[in-house]
Amino acid sequence: MSSAKKANILIPIIFLLFLGAYARHKYIVHQSVVSGTLQDKRMDEISGIAASGIAKDTYYVHNDSGDTSRFFAISPEGKLLSTIYYKGTPTARQGVFDCEDIAVGPGPDVKKSYIYIADIGDNGAARKHITIYRIAEQASLLKDTNVNAAATPLHLKYPDGPKDAEAMMIDPQQKLIYIISKRSDTVRVYTAPLAFKANDTVTMTYRTKLFFKGFKPFKWITAADISKDGKQILVKSYEKVYYWKRDNAEPIWKTLQRKPEEPNYQQEKQGEAIGFTADGKGYYTTSEGVFSPIYYYRVP
Repeated sequence: MSSAKKANILIPIIFLLFLGAYARHKYIVHQSVVSGTLQDKRMDEISGIAASGIAKDTYYVHNDSGDTSRFFAISPEGKLLSTIYYKGTPTARQGVFDCEDIAVGPGPDVKKSYIYIADIGDNGAARKHITIYRIAEQASLLKDTNVNAAATPLHLKYPDGPKDAEAMMIDPQQKLIYIISKRSDTVRVYTAPLAFKANDTVTMTYRTKLFFKGFKPFKWITAADISKDGKQILVKSYEKVYYWKRDNAEPIWKTLQRKPEEPNYQQEKQGEAIGFTADGKGYYTTSEGVFSPIYYYRVP
């Protein structure tokens, strides 16, 4: 066979192999998959999502301002498994002011997993303190349609005045609560100890500031999460997702100062929720709005 004929055969084969490898790479690394939709009209302003630490394929979600002191357990397909109520603060008309994020992590009992609900929204930057509610995970929360849970509140103050925030995450390695402010051109990162007693009031520690390119309000930070093993971090704005890998046991706030990866993100109506899967191999996002889709992504 002549060299010309060989080339005519090999070139299309090589092209097809390259195209297939590229498509596979795009699918594995960047492709989003709709795992389901939020299947109950009560889940109309979802602002946070977190994987259960005790139940497989179970996630907690919650509405933001306007809802009562409750959150929901759902499947990845969006089926409502249970509605969980807790006692909030009597000074809030419906028990809470503006819950904006949720996380699952360690707590006072090393044998248990805990749910943390962040009542941290403050559009007018006027709240004297914000509140984190801690609830111990237990199988009974998932068995009935409506259940009640005991919540332990922690009140937090900013060292430099009130801020609006929608992003909270739990660092399981250094046992810290992280809050990232939302609105300014440069956002600020704060921490507080994960160890607290009921109704403690703690002034947070300012750690660093972060700048993300883009235009307001699209660049405003709306959610964050740390993987269960503490090795991966996600931060989300309305238009982008940012991803970091932690370098050994360095503080998360130092990890955030490095340039992040920007994995593909399917633009949502008003995306304010992001959370890792329990195994850390992927993450979910969803948006405010009735019957909003739930997107699944593989980590970069």
